[in-house]
Amino acid sequence: MANHLSSLKRIRQNYTRRLRNKYAYKSTKTSMKKLLKEKNKEKHYIVISMIDKLAKKNIIHVNKASRLKKKFNRKLFSN
Repeated sequence: MANHLSSLKRIRQNYTRRLRNKYAYKSTKTSMKKLLKEKNKEKHYIVISMIDKLAKKNIIHVNKASRLKKKFNRKLFSN
């Protein structure tokens, strides 16, 4: 366990940020699944913007965001 006050504060901050990032990523994945299940093509821009925001905040890598968007569009607009 850390001894310095600054180290303890850093541990608390990291924990809070990790939870926030996890929530953002999980809610994006949930909305992707929901739209794919509904086959709602009119609202696909919502998920695309959520993925872009994750990449902008460095929660996911830019290339992963690109792959997710491509995969999502391929599944949604097939058939």
